[in-house]
Amino acid sequence: MLDADFIHRWLTAAAVLVDREAGHLTELDSAIGDADHGSNLQRGFAAVTAVLEKEAPGTPGAVLTLAGRQLISTVGGASGPLYGTLLRRTGKALGEAAEVTPGQLADALRAGVAAVAQLGGAKAGDKTMLDALVPAVAALEDSMASFAAARDAAEQGALATVPLQARKGRASYLGERSIGHQDPGATSSALLIAALAQTAEAAG
Repeated sequence: MLDADFIHRWLTAAAVLVDREAGHLTELDSAIGDADHGSNLQRGFAAVTAVLEKEAPGTPGAVLTLAGRQLISTVGGASGPLYGTLLRRTGKALGEAAEVTPGQLADALRAGVAAVAQLGGAKAGDKTMLDALVPAVAALEDSMASFAAARDAAEQGALATVPLQARKGRASYLGERSIGHQDPGATSSALLIAALAQTAEAAG
């Protein structure tokens, strides 16, 4: 079972990975975006870590909802609303349960990913964060909630954005010139799922 402390540790691990990979994310974004994806997410997840240290909600859903609100209020550009919506909608789907199963988290993440798709008007294959998130959630559901399988699927999904032409977001303005570059949003989404797998492995 996964409790509020597990979710807190997941988001803290995500903040560490984003901080470590911020330069790489910005490098990817400089090719097809505004060159601020890494720094924006770095600031946002640092703010999430700080607010969770202060408030420490008591349920998994409340932790995710608070984190999502914090990302929306502190991250500029499109990534704040998108990541914030992902976490808030996932938290809302979990409800007020003190503990949830991995399967329930997978179902809630699917609701979060659907909300991101609706907000951005995108789908898998459009060269966005959904290219990592959609296969990750599918792997969670298909493999009895294996977080390692979800991590691998997200990483493969991010790599698979390289030959795609962007159809949504800032990168879509480049048309065919967006081909040959890995999408920064899919790459950062893969980090979020990697942090989830890492947290689950540490928990045994």
